[in-house]
Amino acid sequence: MCGIAGIYSYKVDGPPVDAAELMKVRDYMRSRGPDGAGLWLSDNRRVGLAHQRLAIIDLSQGGAQPMVSADGRFHIVFNGEIYNYRELQRTLGQKGHAFQTTSDTEVLLHLYAEYGSDMVQHIRGMYAFAIWDAREQRIFLARDPFGVKPLYFADDGRSLRFASQVKALLAGGTIDTTPDSAGHVGFFLWGHVPEPFTLYKGTRALPAGGWLRIDSNGRREERRFFDLNEELRKDGGAAISAEAGRRILREALTDSVRAHLVADVPVGVFLSAGLDSTTVAALAAEEKGSALRTFTLGFHEFQGTADDETPWAHEVAKRYAASHDTHWVKRADFVREFDHLMAAMDQPSIDGVNSYFVARAAHQAGLKVALSGLGGDELFAGYSDFRDIPRLVRALQPFAWLPGFGKTFRYVASPVIRRLTSPKYAGLFEYGTDWAGAYLLRRGLFMPWELPKHLDPDFVREGWKSLQALHMLRQTVVGIREDRFKVTALETAWYMRNQLLRDTDWASMAHSLEVRVPLVDVRLFRAIVGLVRGGFTPTKRDMARSPNHQLPESILSRSRSGFSVPVRRWLLGDAASEGQRRADVRGMRPWALAVHQRFSTVACAS
Repeated sequence: MCGIAGIYSYKVDGPPVDAAELMKVRDYMRSRGPDGAGLWLSDNRRVGLAHQRLAIIDLSQGGAQPMVSADGRFHIVFNGEIYNYRELQRTLGQKGHAFQTTSDTEVLLHLYAEYGSDMVQHIRGMYAFAIWDAREQRIFLARDPFGVKPLYFADDGRSLRFASQVKALLAGGTIDTTPDSAGHVGFFLWGHVPEPFTLYKGTRALPAGGWLRIDSNGRREERRFFDLNEELRKDGGAAISAEAGRRILREALTDSVRAHLVADVPVGVFLSAGLDSTTVAALAAEEKGSALRTFTLGFHEFQGTADDETPWAHEVAKRYAASHDTHWVKRADFVREFDHLMAAMDQPSIDGVNSYFVARAAHQAGLKVALSGLGGDELFAGYSDFRDIPRLVRALQPFAWLPGFGKTFRYVASPVIRRLTSPKYAGLFEYGTDWAGAYLLRRGLFMPWELPKHLDPDFVREGWKSLQALHMLRQTVVGIREDRFKVTALETAWYMRNQLLRDTDWASMAHSLEVRVPLVDVRLFRAIVGLVRGGFTPTKRDMARSPNHQLPESILSRSRSGFSVPVRRWLLGDAASEGQRRADVRGMRPWALAVHQRFSTVACAS
């Protein structure tokens, strides 16, 4: 896990690469890679690459970056891990490639030399990288299928700049920081900034599962090599019995956890009381035995309540003889860490506080790598959305045939509804008649009609038009037949990618910790999709029963409560009454406003 950056001045009238600018971008990301820093500039100063290293695989100087191929043709900077790098190294060796190191970075260099842009079809891992081809005078950028690792770029028509963080690009001092209405409106809608937008017009995210190539004439090629919608609308295969399905499920889960444990440093596990993290911990224990280390976050405000997950996590850790650490967090910790947390947050988000504190605990314990159970709800239909959204759409679809009814109902009923319950309910008949609108109602933080209260109305109109939120949501599910897969597509492409994965990245890298997500894995994903199409639809309980050494029955039978963080209580303070704390049914709104204000202030200052 690392921080990468680069500048390519591809037009003949483009300025030469400024080493000082590139070092500012690189140095901003020091926490992402405190084990080493590298910089390379081409002789003609048309391209420069920079790197901050967190050494996980091949801890020697042989794994340092930027890395160059033996013939000097290719240079690479790489952030992430390639879990099948040993397998790829053997295959490439049989094709005549000779390796100088044991690093996965060098494997990527040889893979590109062998396959070009098709190299991405061979990789299993989480990654964002850039490869400079000196002979062809072009640069190649790629990002992993689910978007576990971030990669942002800015192209002013003469030069391409890229980095692992938006704030790092800004630190270089040359990026257009004009506010992007789509980014700001998107944050108010979702509680995160939806890709490819950022808060700034000059910066975009490279799409998950996509690559970008630019040559010295400015010619651009862009491709999506992994399309979630395409994966979920494929036709099914042969029928699978329940017995065979459970066997395939266990093999797929075990294979993914085993792959995600590959490292030259110790690997721990984030452990809550949920089925996702407990299953990952149980399967990791099968591979590592008693050497497993686990970490749980506890909140003083929740002690003795149903939201306190520490007793359950302790029981699981004891079951698998793990060395367990419970890290307690209280409001004073939140206040003390607030400025650092906000500085680490790369794009505004209403989530990530829990990831920040558990990553801090793992770092303080001396770990560099930890596994997370993130992705289990999306893969195994764990959210209530998998029931509620299809029901809502079926119930309200008839009202789609009444033009204007939904908007009229919302206009008339909104003043009354917002005094009684969530303002969302005013939009039921306007938005709840199709999958896109129903999902917006479910995940939306502020509704579209509320935004002019918080942002300039013209700015809102411009942002809503650029976002094309409902159109893009509809494109996410178009052609997918199964209700389960429609919700999987929506939750994976929107909530998981733009919030859960992104928050995990910035929160963990603030503490120089790499977090791996074995339930967000292409091979596992395709295995689960194949099981469903074959007639065996695995649930989270099926997942949780896959370890050989069964999870405690108390965990298997425990009703889902979700993971809670008392951010709202911390913001309002202990003096606030319970009524005040519950006054807003969407309790993260005060936090969202505070976060947006902080980012807007930073933008103005820059």
